[in-house]
Amino acid sequence: MNTLQTADYIVFFIYFIAVSAYGYYIYRRKKAATTSTKDFFLAEGSLTWWAIGASLIASNISAEHFIGMSGSGFAIGLAIASYEWMAAATLIIVAIFIIPMYLKNKIYTMPQFLSKRYSDKVSTIMAVFWLLVYVFVNLTSIIYLGAIAISKISPLSFEAAIVGLSVFSIVVTLGGMKVIGYTDVIQVLVLIVGGLVTTYLALSLLADKFGYDGDILKGLGVLRREAPEHFHMVLDKSSPHYKELPGISVLIGGMLINNLAYWGCNQYIVQRALGADLKTARNGILFAAFLKLLIPVIAVLPGITMYIMHQHGMFQQEMTDGGAVKPDHAYPTLMNLLPAGLKGVAFAALTAAVVASLAGKSNSIATIFSLDIYKKYFDKDASDKKTVRVGRWAVLVSMLIAAIVTPALRSLDQAYQFIQEYVGFFSPGVLAIFLLGMFWKRTTAGAALAGALLTIPISTVLKFLPGWTNGAFPDYPFLDRMTITFFAVAIIMIVMSLIKPKSETDSHTLEMDKSMFRVSPGFIIGSVIICGILAALYTVFW
Repeated sequence: MNTLQTADYIVFFIYFIAVSAYGYYIYRRKKAATTSTKDFFLAEGSLTWWAIGASLIASNISAEHFIGMSGSGFAIGLAIASYEWMAAATLIIVAIFIIPMYLKNKIYTMPQFLSKRYSDKVSTIMAVFWLLVYVFVNLTSIIYLGAIAISKISPLSFEAAIVGLSVFSIVVTLGGMKVIGYTDVIQVLVLIVGGLVTTYLALSLLADKFGYDGDILKGLGVLRREAPEHFHMVLDKSSPHYKELPGISVLIGGMLINNLAYWGCNQYIVQRALGADLKTARNGILFAAFLKLLIPVIAVLPGITMYIMHQHGMFQQEMTDGGAVKPDHAYPTLMNLLPAGLKGVAFAALTAAVVASLAGKSNSIATIFSLDIYKKYFDKDASDKKTVRVGRWAVLVSMLIAAIVTPALRSLDQAYQFIQEYVGFFSPGVLAIFLLGMFWKRTTAGAALAGALLTIPISTVLKFLPGWTNGAFPDYPFLDRMTITFFAVAIIMIVMSLIKPKSETDSHTLEMDKSMFRVSPGFIIGSVIICGILAALYTVFW
């Protein structure tokens, strides 16, 4: 039933008041600093390693994981967990090689990096691309999935849920990155506890269904026995879901490109570490990598559990819409089975995930628009106070646009795949531009401009050419298309840079020395532990 009991409302309001009060406390404690652009957008020097790590995860984990990834767990199985587990490995790479480049060169936004390394033209084109993707793909999909879930487990309508999530997120965002960063600590605690509660219920229900009296360990055994096809991390070509997760590409191909672009070249994510010193930033990123290992437990396992119960005749009505099975209904259906009080915990966890992601994304939109568009082209002499005010207006306008566009997504089946695929049109070129800019001094601004302009057309041709040619051109899985696009853009950039080298007057270079890439013994130990866990998981579930 899509109702909340008195105990659920009490739990939810405790969460709401705790987040709001703590956010207000942080805001008041540093109120004078919120007129500083570096403090408002980056919380410069204020976030501890645990706040950075928690904020990275809280901003990353949203309804697309609880609802979308759980839906993909229902439809595909554990293989979808590669997005999370390979992200843990990618975060280690980012911490060692990419974050030092930003901090050494005092980079505050991704367009600023492009301006410093290449040219203002490259920077502006990419800034506009980022703003469009953030507003029309990321914000809308987060609000859409959150609103669907909330409308299914509470008396709120879909439209009311959109308004509620948008307003709550705006309130958190207007306090700046410091408020976002520290409230995210509460958010990530709530979403992990709430997620684990829901996973426990799912496994307990499954164990009951098969006569094991709620024993969750026996429930885990039932999962492997009843759905063995859902426990392969690397799919072969015979799998009906090979196009979504094409074999070894989830390890060394498109998945790595996807993750490096997301975690290393994405304002929304990298922004959390840009205000810290290198040691704090690295420790925060490593903490986030450890937390990443947990996400499939709270997002994928419930979906697989619902798949088995649905296959055995349970929840037939709840899992269908218009006669078709809707995988994205799995998690909301499960949440409705929680007892009073615990349902409030799960409801708070889902809201925390959505609000934290919306706040982080909105802050990044405000940062890019204010520093890389407004201050560069509209008012070069704008004071910090005025720039922050413009950033707050950017938050309001972007959230309003996203809320208006969101209902158009209601026709989606697996929203998680939609998000990954269409962000993937843009990210391979971004990664090529950034990596070549960081690690090959001869890359020219003209080559970067070509890369920025070609990445979406190349991705579009690879997606639609099979249909245009009636199958004469291969229909590659989208992760493989990302690999092809990345190498195509990189090769074009390398060739252009060699044909027309940089002139002697071109001073667009970055500072770099080998000492930047040295890591502490503690970081090495943590990284080895994470890689060991990943090796074990992929060995067991290959």
